[in-house]
Amino acid sequence: MSTAQIELAGIERVFHLGDSEVHALRNLNLSITAGEYVAVMGPSGSGKSTLLNLLGLLDRPNTGIYRLEGRDVTTLSPDEQAQVRSQRIGFVFQSFHLVPRLSAAENIALPMVLAGLAPAQREVRVQQALKDYGLEQRAQHRPDELSGGQRQRVAIARATIMQPAMILADEPTGNLDRATGEEVIHLLEGLNAQGVTLIMVTHDSALGARAQRQLRMEDGALQNDQRRTPLAAATTPCAAPT
Repeated sequence: MSTAQIELAGIERVFHLGDSEVHALRNLNLSITAGEYVAVMGPSGSGKSTLLNLLGLLDRPNTGIYRLEGRDVTTLSPDEQAQVRSQRIGFVFQSFHLVPRLSAAENIALPMVLAGLAPAQREVRVQQALKDYGLEQRAQHRPDELSGGQRQRVAIARATIMQPAMILADEPTGNLDRATGEEVIHLLEGLNAQGVTLIMVTHDSALGARAQRQLRMEDGALQNDQRRTPLAAATTPCAAPT
């Protein structure tokens, strides 16, 4: 898998609420090397989710430049940004965001359907993903028939099915018990060990300490940028028990 190099320069994001302005991001300058494992931390309202949305091209800054793999993506049209999201970025959310009426296999295949990949190619990739994430026996089950851990594994499989360069994870263990959350983080760290850039928003300091780098946000600004040897690291993705 290829990896994503990120550069942010002078990023400002302001929301207008009535007559007031909320500065969600303030003069943010940040560089993330391809293949890094980064935890974004800080109190509620500090700008973590705004930063993740901006990195995922779900939002645009008011000012500043965002370069992804050397390309200024802030100048792209909505359709061009959607193409970059589809091909280069995978999302993993706290609440899974699976389509309720689709089976696990269909949810995993959805990004490929939207990207126009041929059915035969989709089938091969889906079957491999089901095997890789221990979901072969759950392929035809809908989300409401799956456990929380299984739903998050489906979400990770869906996020990686297009072989993205970067995974953005927003509180990926927030709705899971500790043991299941550990299994999910092991999967994400395994992807990072293969070279995928992993950027994770978390309130959990123990989880954040696993990352190679911790960014601490406060009032929309980057307060601290610390690199350290991770406390734990996975080498390859492995299926969590059902």
